Amino acid sequence: MKRRFSRTTSRFHRRAPLQPGAAPDTAWDQPWDVAVLGGGNAALVSALTAADHGARVLLLERAPAVFRGGNSRHTRNVRCAHDAADGYVTGPYPGAELRRDLDGVGSGPSDEALADLTIAESRSVPEWMSEHGVRWQPALRGTLGLARTNRFFLGGGKALVNSYYRTAQRAGIAVRYEASVQGLEWSAADGGTCAAVLVDTPAGTRRVTAKTVIAASGGFEANIGWLSRYWGDAARNYHVRGPRYNDGTVLDLLLRAGAERAGEERGFHAVAVDARSPKFDGGIATRLDSIPFGIVVNAEGRRFYDEGEDIWPKRYAIWGGNIARQPGQIAYALWDSQVQGLFLPPMYGAYRDDTLAGLSRQLGLDPRAVTATVDGFNAAVDQGPGGDFTMAEQDGRRTEGIDPPKSNWAQRLDTPPFYGVPMRPGITFTYLGVAVTAGARVRTADGGTFGNVFAAGEIMSGNILSSGYLAGFGMTIGTVWGRIAGREAALYARG
Repeated sequence: MKRRFSRTTSRFHRRAPLQPGAAPDTAWDQPWDVAVLGGGNAALVSALTAADHGARVLLLERAPAVFRGGNSRHTRNVRCAHDAADGYVTGPYPGAELRRDLDGVGSGPSDEALADLTIAESRSVPEWMSEHGVRWQPALRGTLGLARTNRFFLGGGKALVNSYYRTAQRAGIAVRYEASVQGLEWSAADGGTCAAVLVDTPAGTRRVTAKTVIAASGGFEANIGWLSRYWGDAARNYHVRGPRYNDGTVLDLLLRAGAERAGEERGFHAVAVDARSPKFDGGIATRLDSIPFGIVVNAEGRRFYDEGEDIWPKRYAIWGGNIARQPGQIAYALWDSQVQGLFLPPMYGAYRDDTLAGLSRQLGLDPRAVTATVDGFNAAVDQGPGGDFTMAEQDGRRTEGIDPPKSNWAQRLDTPPFYGVPMRPGITFTYLGVAVTAGARVRTADGGTFGNVFAAGEIMSGNILSSGYLAGFGMTIGTVWGRIAGREAALYARG
């Protein structure tokens, strides 16, 4: 199918002239084997793998060096199948269990075969990561209870990103920062082949030629206008956990060039974040883990969803969407002194009062509505089966005779002082992306594929994720598909 040259501009780009006397950057004029569009985990893994296969690689990171790494800067762990405990995980996590967990969140995988491939390939991910500079820390205990299923990076996502960039430098990978892809040029002879990438830089627009292109530039979660197409004005109340650079420019270029779509247009991975946190780039520190320990009410002081539906690692990622559907896209987590200190404290502290009415007024809620909700909840707890309260597993302490129920960890909210925090939807990444083959090649809407364009990470996560999320699985997708894309792009370029 015939492609047409496309170009868009970025509202975040800032031009600056080349400084007098500065040497020209010859990287822009060289023909490359692989051009990687993006600078986070999936992009780095793609670049490193391509280099491992002998390719000459140029990586284009839109952000300045100090903010390099995209959403990956805010990550902590990766979820992989494994057969036994070691120094970094506390027990086995078979592939079949990982698949059941994936099936149990949202509506399950979007593409069954690609989901199975991701899980199978995840087994070798930790070893590959270690070989490329990542270090690990011993299994952690915490609210998410991930010590058996997930491995934690020593130093978190920022350390992981920095380690990969150091490894990339040693491998001879060229990296350019503040390099914003704004256009894809398609071959006149073969419309399915990307002939060049147009890049805005501080020194002006550059034209990059490469035998293959890997799109690993994330989703469009920072593009409020794009989100508004599906969510209307509500999107203006969302917080974006990652950088403002993830506005979907490369995704839009591919879709307009004829790429097949994958993933739900309205779908995103979003969690409950502190409403007092920054609009952009608040990261993991702004997430709130208090929800299963108490109750959640909306702006009208009413509960609206089961706070104890399942263990927190399988349900924390639905709460951003839950809040997005509430009036004003705001909600409030409430708890009492019985559970205070059992979870990671809010970054900005919690509101506190000796009475529910006083706490409600601090939060801007109607005291009568909140009191009525808590009284009804406590009565429903009294009618439930009771039992020992434990967050280590589903404890069966549920409510009876109330809608919505609380299926686990239900205990009376009656012991002052009382605590509360306001919450907003915090979007991590969007699910709409490009469809890919098992070799990470981007599919086209007419049933074919682009000749030399591959994809990895969030830009293609909609092939696997539908409406739910598992902690650490985004890093799994980025690493698995970065390796596939890097390998296949290098083989194509060199063969």
